[in-house]
Amino acid sequence: MSAPPDGPRVAGSRLVIGIDLGTTNSLAAVRAGAGATPHVLRDHDGEPLIPSFVCFEPDGRTLVGRAAKALRLDHPERTVFSIKRLIGRSFADAAEDARSLPYPIVGGERGLPRVRIGERDYSPEEISAHVLREVRRTAELALGQPVREVVVTVPAWFDDAQRQATKDAAGLAGLECVRILNEPTAAALAYGIDGERDGTVLVYDLGGGTFDVSVLRIEEGVFRVLSTAGDTHLGGDDFDALLGERILAALPEGARTAAAADPYVRQAVRRAAEGLKIRLTEASSAELELDLGARGTLSVAVTRAQFEAAISPLVQRTLDCVKRAVADAGLALDEIDDIVLVGGSTRIPLVRARLERLCGKPPHTHIDPDQAVALGAAIQADVLAGNDKSLLLLDVIPLSLGIETLGGAVQKLILRNSTIPTSVTEEFSTGVDGQTSVDLRIFQGERELARDCRQLGDFQLRGVPPMPAGLPRIAVTFLVDADGVLRVTAREQRTGVQAGIQVVPSFGLTRDEVRRMMLDSLEHAQADFRAREAIEQRGKAEAMVRGTRRALELAELPPDQTYAVHKAVKALDRLLTDDADADALRAGCEELTKLTSTIADDVISSAVTKALRAEQEGRA
Repeated sequence: MSAPPDGPRVAGSRLVIGIDLGTTNSLAAVRAGAGATPHVLRDHDGEPLIPSFVCFEPDGRTLVGRAAKALRLDHPERTVFSIKRLIGRSFADAAEDARSLPYPIVGGERGLPRVRIGERDYSPEEISAHVLREVRRTAELALGQPVREVVVTVPAWFDDAQRQATKDAAGLAGLECVRILNEPTAAALAYGIDGERDGTVLVYDLGGGTFDVSVLRIEEGVFRVLSTAGDTHLGGDDFDALLGERILAALPEGARTAAAADPYVRQAVRRAAEGLKIRLTEASSAELELDLGARGTLSVAVTRAQFEAAISPLVQRTLDCVKRAVADAGLALDEIDDIVLVGGSTRIPLVRARLERLCGKPPHTHIDPDQAVALGAAIQADVLAGNDKSLLLLDVIPLSLGIETLGGAVQKLILRNSTIPTSVTEEFSTGVDGQTSVDLRIFQGERELARDCRQLGDFQLRGVPPMPAGLPRIAVTFLVDADGVLRVTAREQRTGVQAGIQVVPSFGLTRDEVRRMMLDSLEHAQADFRAREAIEQRGKAEAMVRGTRRALELAELPPDQTYAVHKAVKALDRLLTDDADADALRAGCEELTKLTSTIADDVISSAVTKALRAEQEGRA
């Protein structure tokens, strides 16, 4: 395996890479030491982006990335995407997003969302792990060395459950997540706002499924997040949905409802809407003819003005978040020194124009917004690897954390926009005489009542000595680590008894579930490897058959060589038809390779000969 063409192989130091686990696309990047330039890690085709798609084929194979995305019309109910919108959430919270997805979402144990494929249900963490494994594989092939430790980015607005679920997904993929990093902070690093000069930066991150805005203060190499705001239900997917509604509206009224309920049509509409959005970024109008197979075709024309009118309320929602974040930071809009863009949807002209009008200055556009987060994560990964000690990142938690008290109120222990890591201890007591255990419910949110906040988990404190009500002194400590993940401990102060806390997550996977999935992964590792090997070998064989047949059309070979090559092509094609195993396909490919080693030269020679012959005939 060779090093990537755009960066050095990382050697002689601890390797930690950065991963942007995105709603639409995912990718990895690396940096090798202070002063080095971070670069994205590309696959064998030179592509940096890995579509966050997973297809569970009916024959049991699992495809990830571009191969999976290509099958979303063939297997609309078995091709999963936008899973980031479900991770770490309850089924009730995810119900609105689930309705717009063509694959089935069902309620699982403890009210968690599950993706139903055939007779099996998958958690969002399991599906995200498939994507992360593909990112890891791409990184290892690009670097020529194993990858174990990673920094994974998440939206700043992700709460504790979503962050923990992301770490679980990394663990299921065989990766050690050394840090969960907020995407806006990573983006500021990527844009070269690296502490060389002090200032205030606003990061506007409009991805496929979420929107974040953060305000950072940079002073002498220290990145301090002053505030963050956002919306986990707003992103480019919502722009696509609006265009999708326009496409469906063009159908005859009687067919509209049936089409909207057809998974095939919904996948086709979603793909067409995404294409329209991309074209309207460059052109003033766009037209599509949507091939619905046996269902016919559909022609739709949309102007940029129509598209901008449709998305204007959504764009305004992002600008309202910008105003709130700047106000929370104690600043005025004209005190922002730099504006950086993250996410593919920031390419939309209306987004850039409205943001520039609001802030009074143009945003930076010199970095691909799809790559900014991964590049910044690579810089932070290099810092954590000990290769660069010039930077320090101080992030904040997005929402207040507290516990439910008598009457259903929420007592906040850690306030939003508190710098992390942080720890707060507060004393509580019992409400009933002789009480030996206390049930605590942990909430995250800004409202005063528990019913209006999001429950993160149930905590039971056992072993409290029986005393009159109000006498026990129970110290509850909330610790938010550098990843923004919450830990809770408790101690009865009067007796010194250390009480145990059993955490039962309301969202995400329990530790037992994570262990079971890890064991399943190890148990099936060899079979999974063989399945992947078969997929890759089959793809190689198919490409060789197509390429050789095309070459035979162009090359003028001796009859005996032509016969031998044709025979080998037919033999390999027969193996493909018979669904042969990887070993047989490999042998067939090797045989064909021996016979075609000089065909490329023959094709070029034939082309030159034909060109010279045509030129001579033209002169005659």
